[in-house]
Amino acid sequence: MRIFHNLDVDFLGKRRFFYFLSALFFLIGLVSVVFRGLIFGIDFKGGTEIGLQFQKPVDIAQVRNYVNTIGLGEVELKTFGQSSGILLRTEMQEIPRNILPRVIGGIDRTIEKNFPGLKRQIVDSSATSVTFAFANPDTTNDVVNKLLAEGYQSGKFSEEATNTKMVVRVGISEWIKENLKEKMPGNTFQVLKEDKVGPKVGNELKTSALISVFLSLVGILIYLAFRFKFIFAFGAVVALFHDVLITLGLYAALYNVIPGLNLEINLTVVAAFLTLIGYSVNDTVIVFDRVREYLKIHKSMPIEEAMNKAVNATMSRTVLTGGTTLMSVLVLLIFGGEVLRAFSFTLFFGIITGTYSSVFVASAIVLEYVNRTKRKLDF
Repeated sequence: MRIFHNLDVDFLGKRRFFYFLSALFFLIGLVSVVFRGLIFGIDFKGGTEIGLQFQKPVDIAQVRNYVNTIGLGEVELKTFGQSSGILLRTEMQEIPRNILPRVIGGIDRTIEKNFPGLKRQIVDSSATSVTFAFANPDTTNDVVNKLLAEGYQSGKFSEEATNTKMVVRVGISEWIKENLKEKMPGNTFQVLKEDKVGPKVGNELKTSALISVFLSLVGILIYLAFRFKFIFAFGAVVALFHDVLITLGLYAALYNVIPGLNLEINLTVVAAFLTLIGYSVNDTVIVFDRVREYLKIHKSMPIEEAMNKAVNATMSRTVLTGGTTLMSVLVLLIFGGEVLRAFSFTLFFGIITGTYSSVFVASAIVLEYVNRTKRKLDF
């Protein structure tokens, strides 16, 4: 399938207008990042992320009021998946010491409610777990199974047949669960996940992410310098920086502006940026290949004419490939849920800026270099 037969548009002749457009978007993104900042996810800043799934739809403002009063400091909440899911984030790694006895007390009351009068003893406790001892192994197994059914992360202390101890994990989710059960008795829920990342690990991941993006750009620079000429490689890498920085600026500019686009920078987003880099450079290489082809065949053809012909000749492929990819990513953006939203958002706008930059950044830089240096490109 081909479209745009015999297309003849002077794309490069309009490059100065698009210089201004790129500069405008870059400036908006830069101002947003400087004054509003980027919101990093738990992967990079550390903390605890908990996913709750309620039986019925919930009012997130009401849940936020409940959670803000339970002693966990500043807590962020937003919808997770459907209207009955909530994603909760806090910078705390573990339950505060002053709250820990109350959490253990809640576990103890659950045991008493299901096994009235059962003899038990707390033999050990820490910031992350509590250990109960019972009279015999059968009772221990019954209590472990019952607490698991109640949503607690309980288990036997050992797999020995004579084991009489039970370990219950004590996390922030247990404290939230204890409070919300009291305040929302008519809407049962379960904890889907509880992820923890320490601040040191978060900083290491942030450094690794930056290094991975930088090395990918260096690798592309070296590859294109060998395949074409250094100025082509330089133009392509500048275009990739353009794509990444403008898309990143959108994260800061749109946060708390458009509902559903309060996106955070996490490892999934880094993966999306690396995918975007590969997609964008592929589009640029196709244009550069056609430019080289025209310059080989028509030795005396002006570089601007060769580039315009190359862009016009590849426009059908660009629109068809980019359009089908955009439709797939748009479906993920709309229906993919909270988990895939940041990834699909990055790819969606990144593909648009990547296609744009192949012409008005990468090709334009090569053209400006040739015009200013008066050098002829020979292949």
